[in-house]
Amino acid sequence: MANLFARFMKDESGATAIEYGLLAALIALGIIAGATTIGTQVGTTFTTIGTSLTDANK
Repeated sequence: MANLFARFMKDESGATAIEYGLLAALIALGIIAGATTIGTQVGTTFTTIGTSLTDANK
């Protein structure tokens, strides 16, 4: 039983998996934030272009 407990204490694979999971979540949040910002800017640009074309067509 002591040997099993000692092996459990030395095993770091679970901690590594959690670290990779946290890293992946952080990267995903960065990608989402960047895509949201870029999406907003692109939407604003298309709105400006559409307004300009509508005004020029009058």
